Amino acid sequence: MGSYTMSTTITRPYAEVLDATRAALGDQGFGILSEIDLAATMKAKLDVDLPPQVILGACRPPLAYEAIQVDPSIAAVLPCNVVVRSVEEGTTVVEAFDPDAMMGLADDRALDSVAADAKQRLTAALAALSEED
Repeated sequence: MGSYTMSTTITRPYAEVLDATRAALGDQGFGILSEIDLAATMKAKLDVDLPPQVILGACRPPLAYEAIQVDPSIAAVLPCNVVVRSVEEGTTVVEAFDPDAMMGLADDRALDSVAADAKQRLTAALAALSEED
């Protein structure tokens, strides 16, 4: 895992963690705008098998709006991607794109407060998942 992500490893089944991740993000004010079943897509497009994993496109509209007001081009990296991935039977990784890494792409320091808020909320969601473990 690179320095551009925040993650937690949970010793619970994938489907259970996927549901818990949706709930934890919701508790932090994020809605799920998109959901990509990466394993199913790779199977359909390339006929390769991957462990179950889904990319959730999580968005907290007030933060997205604030960021777009400062820099409309920031929309190109929205929403926040959160990946839920099975690594072995009964073990699941939840990984989110780190808003601090996203800020490395932006020139405007006015976005720092938006990134800090998003990071605090994503960190809280990951921590909540770990506490349930």
